[in-house]
Amino acid sequence: MVGNIRVIVGVNGSLSSLAALHRAVEEAGRRDALLVPLIAWSGADTALRPLSELEHAARRRLDTAFEQAFGGYPNDMIIRPLVVRSEPGRALVAAANSPGDLLVLGSGHHGRVQQALHGSIARYCRAHAHCEVVVVPPSALLESLELTARSGAPMPFLTSSPRTTHRPAARGALPLSKSTRRAPAKATAVET
Repeated sequence: MVGNIRVIVGVNGSLSSLAALHRAVEEAGRRDALLVPLIAWSGADTALRPLSELEHAARRRLDTAFEQAFGGYPNDMIIRPLVVRSEPGRALVAAANSPGDLLVLGSGHHGRVQQALHGSIARYCRAHAHCEVVVVPPSALLESLELTARSGAPMPFLTSSPRTTHRPAARGALPLSKSTRRAPAKATAVET
């Protein structure tokens, strides 16, 4: 690692933050830099839960993001994860405090109401950071997947046969033994 070059990336578990995570890993590798994935959480996230539980849940989301993006943390670089109790924009700007840092963000699209209430993290970081800020634009596929994920609809590229429909077990029912368990049907691609 050359000097104190750092690539800080905002992670929240969304598809756009996973795209930013991919870009940040790429940039950290290219620059031989320290990768600093940051997830911010606040006590207002969920009422009536202990703060330690909220912090632990945020750490699990960060671990899950690396699991989903790469199958785990990459072994070929130095990674220093940060789990911070703060508003995301402020936490990211505070972490990216050196002119040589690179701050990488997903372009997270939110509805107008959410945007009005919370503002844009990317806009906040661009206005307040003292380093280069890269906002990873979503691809058309990513935008479609995020819209689908937010709506709770099944993902458009997977379909299941009628045999794989999941129904809640009847009350008092015992799980199937290994010998009577059916293998799940394979997912098939849907052409668009």
